[in-house]
Amino acid sequence: MGLTSIAAKVGKGKKAMEVDFLVDSGATYTLLPEKVWLRLGLKPIEDMKFTLADGTVITRSISEVRFEYGGRARTIQVILGEGNDEALLGALTLESLGLILNPFTRELLPMRLMLA
Repeated sequence: MGLTSIAAKVGKGKKAMEVDFLVDSGATYTLLPEKVWLRLGLKPIEDMKFTLADGTVITRSISEVRFEYGGRARTIQVILGEGNDEALLGALTLESLGLILNPFTRELLPMRLMLA
């Protein structure tokens, strides 16, 4: 399995920065590293429980941030990372932007949107 990473702009108010994200289509939420969300001045909205791949349950706070990539921009919910957590781009952000990860070419492509 290959890895896909992208550079996207995240921001809150007048503060914004470019962040390198590992695209993880198996993750539901996008995760911002602690140094990023602290620099942007994000505040926790709610605590949620998440299960890691090994079955460990952890609690992390979530917040909202403006996310921009490929000419598309949305306000999304993000997990506020702790310690050495890495930047991950999850499925909800991909869907919000109308993008999918092509598993063969490892690139982000426009999603075929359906209204049904």
